[in-house]
Amino acid sequence: MKKVILFVLAVLTLGACQESLEDKCARECVEFTKRKCPSVVAQDMVIDSMTFERTSHTIQYYYKLSGASDRSDAYQKEEARNALKDALKNTTQVMAYKEEGYNFRYIYYSEKNPQTVYLDILLTEKDYK
Repeated sequence: MKKVILFVLAVLTLGACQESLEDKCARECVEFTKRKCPSVVAQDMVIDSMTFERTSHTIQYYYKLSGASDRSDAYQKEEARNALKDALKNTTQVMAYKEEGYNFRYIYYSEKNPQTVYLDILLTEKDYK
């Protein structure tokens, strides 16, 4: 009987430690931002932060553009959207979130004028499945 009680307590204790996918996502976004941001992604492009919006299940990536990239005529929204869509389809790093239908939002803004957003692209489940 003692073994059964100990087994049940062990299972309940392990079950209580389970982290929800939402909690995991929020934690990973905070950890990524603390550990890796800012980080150079490409010439004149830095990933500034990553956040998670629980209400819409949206992972948001913020990129700061500088130098030659810091101008409004440098981007074709449809081309950028298609490139991001292809990259998201082919990545395995966020597989658990894709399986649950999370959204992914990419925001590119100006270093010179941080209020200026050049691209704001939201990809939903229909875009990557």
